[in-house]
Amino acid sequence: MKTIQWFPGHMAKAMRMMEENLSLCDAVVFVLDARAPVASFNPRLKKMAGNKPVLYLLNKADLADGRTEALIALMRENGMNAVKFSANRSQSLRTLTAAMNALVAEKAERLKEKGSARPLRFLIAGIPNTGKSTVINLLSGGKKAQTGDKAGVTRSKQWVKCGAFELLDTPGTMPPSFENQTLARRLAYVGSVNDDILEFDEIALALLEELWEKYPARLTERYGITGGTPLEMLERVCVRRGFLLRGNDFDYERGERALIDDFRKGKLGGMCLDGREDFIAAGLGE
Repeated sequence: MKTIQWFPGHMAKAMRMMEENLSLCDAVVFVLDARAPVASFNPRLKKMAGNKPVLYLLNKADLADGRTEALIALMRENGMNAVKFSANRSQSLRTLTAAMNALVAEKAERLKEKGSARPLRFLIAGIPNTGKSTVINLLSGGKKAQTGDKAGVTRSKQWVKCGAFELLDTPGTMPPSFENQTLARRLAYVGSVNDDILEFDEIALALLEELWEKYPARLTERYGITGGTPLEMLERVCVRRGFLLRGNDFDYERGERALIDDFRKGKLGGMCLDGREDFIAAGLGE
């Protein structure tokens, strides 16, 4: 299988920009994908944050399930401020603002004692397509940050005023290299890696194999899959969706795209691919 690596030049530039501007910020919000929270954790960003207080926002929780809840509990056990979130649901706003206020409560008190009225500043960071800009738009009450359904939409920094906060929206940045290709593939599944560099046939077959291991009933319900090799399962997707060519040959390309699209849009139900073993292997805790 082709190794997944994606670290274009604008990401290196973005990392330098964040390092230069971090001193202006009081705290950091790392936006993770709730379907793959460990995979979407960028150790380089955490190291860059240093001693700044950090909130881990597991976004897209509406596309995840109880496995995400278990990971949040594990993160909290290991001293990480973690909150599940759905940026496309306005009722989540209160949860987020409460978590952000708690994160900077001590700093806010010190500023108050000094008589300073300056807003508290947050760096909003994460890998591509985790929903950073959507989070900012929810906080600001308007479309002030550019959003999109593919990786790499935000390419430059922008400050956004949000009531008592100022938010620094930053481009999504990947680690310079992926040591764990299992996690890298999960980022490809959720759309955090540029689709143009991927071998979609390999990604689709790997996704089917992982879903059959963790969520077999979902594949049976949507596609009538009852087992077999990943290729046989893909052929079942093609049959169920009517993706057949002349002579009843399978239209694998359409089947692959449909499978990945179904997964990304939550049509297979809420899922979380990462588990405790991934959390420990990534060196995030015990």
